[in-house]
Amino acid sequence: MGRLSRWSDLLAKIAFTKRRLQQLVLGLADQGLSAGAMFLVNVALARTQTKESYGEFALSYSIFMFLLGLHSAAVLEPFTVYASGRYQARFSTYLRLMMRSNVIVGLILSGGLLFTCLLFRWFAPSLNSPPLLGLALTASFLLTGGFLRRCFYVIRQPALAAKTSLVFCITVALLLWLAAKNGALNGFSVFLILALGWVTGGLAFIRKLPVGEVQGAFLESEPHYWREHWTYMRWVLAQAFVYQFMHQGYYWLVAGFLSVKEVGELKAMYVLIAPIEQVMISLSFLFLPALCAKYAAQNATAFLGFWRRYALLELGVTLMFAMAVRAVGGPVIHVLYAGKFDELAPMLFLLALVPLTMAIGNTMSDAIRAAEKPRLVFYSAVSSALATFIIGVPLVRHFGLQGAVYGMIVSGLTFTASLAVAFRMHVHKRIALPVVDIYTPEPPVPTSEVL
Repeated sequence: MGRLSRWSDLLAKIAFTKRRLQQLVLGLADQGLSAGAMFLVNVALARTQTKESYGEFALSYSIFMFLLGLHSAAVLEPFTVYASGRYQARFSTYLRLMMRSNVIVGLILSGGLLFTCLLFRWFAPSLNSPPLLGLALTASFLLTGGFLRRCFYVIRQPALAAKTSLVFCITVALLLWLAAKNGALNGFSVFLILALGWVTGGLAFIRKLPVGEVQGAFLESEPHYWREHWTYMRWVLAQAFVYQFMHQGYYWLVAGFLSVKEVGELKAMYVLIAPIEQVMISLSFLFLPALCAKYAAQNATAFLGFWRRYALLELGVTLMFAMAVRAVGGPVIHVLYAGKFDELAPMLFLLALVPLTMAIGNTMSDAIRAAEKPRLVFYSAVSSALATFIIGVPLVRHFGLQGAVYGMIVSGLTFTASLAVAFRMHVHKRIALPVVDIYTPEPPVPTSEVL
């Protein structure tokens, strides 16, 4: 009997590990497909447009990243933390509330950008651009695509997120080919293509969400929810503004001190770094809900052990990526851009160090957010933004594009160092203390597995 019990335990551990690896692979596939579509967009534009036109698209996409940060603060982050933690048992009613909130926030952001385009057209025509108008028309669709995929991660179904991204990627690739063939590929049309891709993917799988028939509204049982939502959201929202000065801000520094042409060159390099960032985002999507659940269950040992494995995994992945860029970065940049950006090859490896500097910092950021202390992440982002202004600005002014790359490395190191202090003082030492809201967590979907 003892031998049978040991075999049973071993088989159970193997099955559990297999499920975890499957979820990890599916998460990486999801990010790879969604990032692959953006990779195709950037390569197609960089090869066919002038460096100045591609620089305009890069600046417009930087604005989208800012809008994405606002949307994440208002909807995605609170939804991920609360749906994976304290509101697991009432997931369906909470999901309906956040779906409505996602639509409202997306329309507000898109409307604000359209209004900005009108102001530019009337008072500063030189600041207006076709890519900016394309972004204004499609921003709400792009943000909703991200919300749908996040829902699938919260219910522990990364396969559905991967399938959505697969439809998105195929649609985008097909429309890019048609636009290029008919001479309609430009910074405006690519935003329309991306929006159509997410609409197609969303319509294919949105019915898989467990909305169901729900008795009663969520706010009836949680009348003070929005107050708690704002308490969490305000720090993430502030961080979204500050984050613009960390890495995205360097595009604007290059545009201000150098030219839009150099912005295009910086973007062309960062496109090759983007895949590892998508891997890091994928890992966050998978690990953050599990960290939230372990923190809500007040399991200090499981929480810290899980975070350590997460940190080692992310550090190892980013290190291997940097070594790969060192080995084959030059030939890759030559082939992809048909020799158009060959002079940037020596700087590519330096840029690949940026994700490495932020690897462990990102895992600590997720652990801090799981502990519902987003203000600590905000303070770390502020320190990184200060590094951008104090150190990054002089580097760009005196060393040009290479200075911007050095500045990104400094900002990343500052962010990680600040998070390490905050994590050590406010999370690692206090993780065993009881949380305020005590409840018995239940998974939103009975068949789901927590990582």
